[in-house]
Amino acid sequence: MSEVTEPRKPTRKKVELDPKLALYKGVWVFVEHERGQVHPVSWELMGEGRKLADKLGVELAGIVMGAPGEDVQKFCHQAMHYGADLCYLIKDEVLKDYRNEPFTKGLTDLVNAWQPEILLIGATTLGRDLAGSVATTLKTGLTADCTELAIDMDNRSLAATRPTFGGSLLCTIVTLNYRPQMATVRPRVMAMPPRDESRTGKIVEHPLGMIETAIITKVLEYIPDNVQGKPQLAFADIIVSGGRGMKKQENFQRIWDLAKVLGAEVGATRPVVQAGWVEADRQVGQSGKTVRPKLYIAAGISGAIQHRVGMEDSDVIIAINSDPNAPIFDFATYGIVGNAMVIVPALTDAFRQHLSTSRMAG
Repeated sequence: MSEVTEPRKPTRKKVELDPKLALYKGVWVFVEHERGQVHPVSWELMGEGRKLADKLGVELAGIVMGAPGEDVQKFCHQAMHYGADLCYLIKDEVLKDYRNEPFTKGLTDLVNAWQPEILLIGATTLGRDLAGSVATTLKTGLTADCTELAIDMDNRSLAATRPTFGGSLLCTIVTLNYRPQMATVRPRVMAMPPRDESRTGKIVEHPLGMIETAIITKVLEYIPDNVQGKPQLAFADIIVSGGRGMKKQENFQRIWDLAKVLGAEVGATRPVVQAGWVEADRQVGQSGKTVRPKLYIAAGISGAIQHRVGMEDSDVIIAINSDPNAPIFDFATYGIVGNAMVIVPALTDAFRQHLSTSRMAG
């Protein structure tokens, strides 16, 4: 008589934290600002940092660096409104404009002095430049462009998830034997936390100890980006996106027509951008923009993970695809199986008529 046994589950070996690393406590968020405005990704990260700090039972701190005349203390108070318990502040004239050398020195000095266990930075142009330099200087690990952050309470490690292999897979990276654990997160990946102006906390000032003549890079002129007429997908409430299922560029006009009626931005997948149907600024996905609109309409888009990571946190997703087994139907709020070339114009007409009737009634 044979005995049937259940297969043994693999056991994961518990990794003990080095006692020296146990001295590192706290979650930090770098507050990026420019010309008096804080980048929204800093507050998005503050909300995520609050969750991590609460799970670890530690304080959440904001990091603000800038020139004395910039009213940088205001940014510290704002950090507390978005969840920080305290804020570390470095004020110095050499920090008026972003340059890698003084900002890297300031942030690494703070880390060495106060020893946080986690440091989060927005994956903006500035943030990516700074994060790489700080991680290299501190000889610690850095996980870039994360889509999810969690804590492994067995060893208090940050479990940072990001797309890999060209965006075809998601992997979770853990920095076991180094502190601080660093991660960058792209704008609009994390939800914006509520603002609570009743929250207060302490401000800890720290000197930079650097003079202008010691900095190689000089700022000659500040030229702001001309955003007029450029796509603003990251801040759009409604986005209508088209994929390869639209077949050819002439058919993509149907996407533009629907977007115009809805007052929406137009998005696209990477193959559409590579084919030259729309400009690169309209690409949504791992190698494009990350968006969180209230409504995302995906027409002729299969829902491959490269695109999914850029839009799956939208409030409502309507997917239109002729393939009933398309991956996008696995996470869409509503799915329409059918020819996008027929359905999109029908939606355009229906929305136009409905909006016209609503205006007349109003």
